[in-house]
Amino acid sequence: MPDEITQRVLHVIADAQRLAPEKVTVDKTFQELGIDSMDGVSLLFALENEFDINIPDEAAKSIRSVQDMVDGVKKILEHGGTLPADLIPPTPAGETKEPVEGSSEGAPVA
Repeated sequence: MPDEITQRVLHVIADAQRLAPEKVTVDKTFQELGIDSMDGVSLLFALENEFDINIPDEAAKSIRSVQDMVDGVKKILEHGGTLPADLIPPTPAGETKEPVEGSSEGAPVA
């Protein structure tokens, strides 16, 4: 059974995306759940409100899956709600903020 933070992240994702809770699991990618970059921005705001945290834009760019989101939220909570700049993962090389036209494949969340 997932820990409390994981359960809350899963609930926020399911609620924000209007998905059946059993469909949202830590092994799913955002692409598999149909979450595009615009959905991702809304999802980030929902998670920031749920946990009273600040998810840095640079950190958000590297989030591609539910597990990435859970790990990121846990890391931010461990640091008092704000992630220090030296812990923000770099954006993978060659990626941009916007998805390729007509596709969200490989596109960062924000």
